Amino acid sequence: MTAGPLVHGMGAEMVAPDWRPLTDQEVRAVLSRYPGAPGQPPAAEAVITWPSPRPMSAAALVDLGTATVFVKRHHRRVRTPSQLGAEHAFARHLRSHGLTVPAVLRTVAGDSSLALGDWVYEVHEGAPGFDLYRDAMSWTPFTNLGHAWSAGAALARLHRLATTFDRPPRPFAPLISSCEVITASDPIAQVGRLIADRPGLARYLGRRRWADDMARHLLPAVRRAAPLLRALAPQWGHGDWHPSNLTWTSSGSQAVVTAVFDLGLANRTFAVHDLATALERSTVSWLDLAGTGQAAADFDAVAALLDGYQSARPLSHREKAALAEVLPVVHLEYALSEVEYFADVVGSAANTDLSYDTYLMGHAQWFEGGNGSHLLDMLRRRASSRT
Repeated sequence: MTAGPLVHGMGAEMVAPDWRPLTDQEVRAVLSRYPGAPGQPPAAEAVITWPSPRPMSAAALVDLGTATVFVKRHHRRVRTPSQLGAEHAFARHLRSHGLTVPAVLRTVAGDSSLALGDWVYEVHEGAPGFDLYRDAMSWTPFTNLGHAWSAGAALARLHRLATTFDRPPRPFAPLISSCEVITASDPIAQVGRLIADRPGLARYLGRRRWADDMARHLLPAVRRAAPLLRALAPQWGHGDWHPSNLTWTSSGSQAVVTAVFDLGLANRTFAVHDLATALERSTVSWLDLAGTGQAAADFDAVAALLDGYQSARPLSHREKAALAEVLPVVHLEYALSEVEYFADVVGSAANTDLSYDTYLMGHAQWFEGGNGSHLLDMLRRRASSRT
């Protein structure tokens, strides 16, 4: 652990950060590699005004005197310049087609990221609008149904624009969403291939009965989801659609989405996979699961988000049918990548076990119980309706 302001943990509590926080001196050194405004080099005025509490990187809002930028630092084992290049290309595509996404700034050398030793930095323009959920943890809900509806409509607009972005998928890596396992004809063999390429993941899973666990809790749902996904057209999605990755027109309950940011988990999956991720991130009280073994679904928020989505991009019959089958396993690849992150990059035994037991397996098990089954039944009823 590194000293500094507390950040979000894997549960409801704040914890010490895994990565040392950014400092004014550090961001000034980084920004000195970027073109400054005429007559005012950015580094001369840079002051951190808000350190991000998100745990997987170090990031902050930085005041330059005339503008605000967002500076984010990754370890090379989490993000390389090449991996960030794909994300930044997707952001540029969405911006060029009219979606409000903060611009990624380029260095004086013309690069969209800056590599310094073990670290890779990216700098974004500040997002316009009200950042109402900036301190909200993942898996915490929208504060009202209007926000959920607007978020669904905004995601639909993103998906419409993403259909013409034809970059190939980013390969499996720490903290990147993907669909390699849940579309495979032999999912357990596909996990075996991932393990063969990821020594850190292999070391941890070698101590777990992962194939047995997967066969019991994940494989039935994967087998239902895989043929439905394979019948759909793949496309890029956001990968982490949560209210804290959106800004809003006001601080009131009638606010609508202004801008979209944090495409760090973006990848080529399926629109319905990305929609299922949005439901997973914000409509189930997952943070209660580790402590109590129970989690509640917010059925009204599910309906509002889906209604908003349908207003801007009506789901096809096949997509509606796929949504309920994808949802119980939409987390699978990202959870595996998180297991690798904690086991091999950060070296946190407790968080690795939590990622495996409570996230990878626990979320799937929840859908086998009463609350999860009711949520899937709701989605299946919607799929069979004409609306």
